Amino acid sequence: MLPEHIAPGPCGKCLRRAPQQLRTESLFIYREGPVRNAILDWKLQGRDAGMLWLLDAAAPRLQTVFNPQSLLLPVPMPISRMRRAGRHHAADLCRAIAERTGASLDWQLLRRSGAQQRQSSLSGRARWKNLCNAFTVDYDHWAEIIAGPASELVSDMQVWVVDDIMTTGATMHYACRALRRSGIRAGAFSLTRLADRD
Repeated sequence: MLPEHIAPGPCGKCLRRAPQQLRTESLFIYREGPVRNAILDWKLQGRDAGMLWLLDAAAPRLQTVFNPQSLLLPVPMPISRMRRAGRHHAADLCRAIAERTGASLDWQLLRRSGAQQRQSSLSGRARWKNLCNAFTVDYDHWAEIIAGPASELVSDMQVWVVDDIMTTGATMHYACRALRRSGIRAGAFSLTRLADRD
């Protein structure tokens, strides 16, 4: 039987490895059924209809998370993998969210560094090790953003790292850590997440 009240504060996992993101948001749990089918159809077959349907079904929630002051950063994909796949799912997701919320998309600020194995082929612990130094920030590009025409909006800007599926949380952790080390605090957003993350 579950206790009636849970003590406030971070969970045990967060105490062991403090999250680098300001907050974490996911729209759906990734499990058997329509959500999983929509994601697989999008990622494996290249059909966007299911992903767009998920976003439309969660429209009220999207509006509470994002607004025109939100800056969406897709999790960067290795160039070689993007060439093979012919698309960048996180960037496509950012575009669709931006169309529905008025948020902005920037694909240059957060960069991939070096070559890493595919996360899907690794265990939970190996995923954390694999991405430890995988992300960097383009400081020159950030300087352009904060000095550009929208510079007066920077103080209200909400930066989000966006990915399609969150499994262990390693990708979000290290992407947000790279931003944080550059003085940029970011939230982590995924379309779906596993019910029980490692």
